[in-house]
Amino acid sequence: MLWIFKKAGEQNNRNKEFQFWQQNNHPIQCETNTILGSIMKYLHENPVRAGIVRKEEDYLYSSAIDYYTGGKGLIEIDFL
Repeated sequence: MLWIFKKAGEQNNRNKEFQFWQQNNHPIQCETNTILGSIMKYLHENPVRAGIVRKEEDYLYSSAIDYYTGGKGLIEIDFL
């Protein structure tokens, strides 16, 4: 994953080497189930887009396995 942080850091002239946190993010108020669902979908898709896993539920530290397969992931969650 270090190469991902390095690539992100190289694209931002405010960094010297690596970037872990996304800069210039914009907060979104979760006032409806539709908005909350789209944010959860976005979070579950991130490891797939990054090339870490092929399916959302394959990422060990994701709640996707709990939501999509009815399985039990590594992290304890409260269903929304």
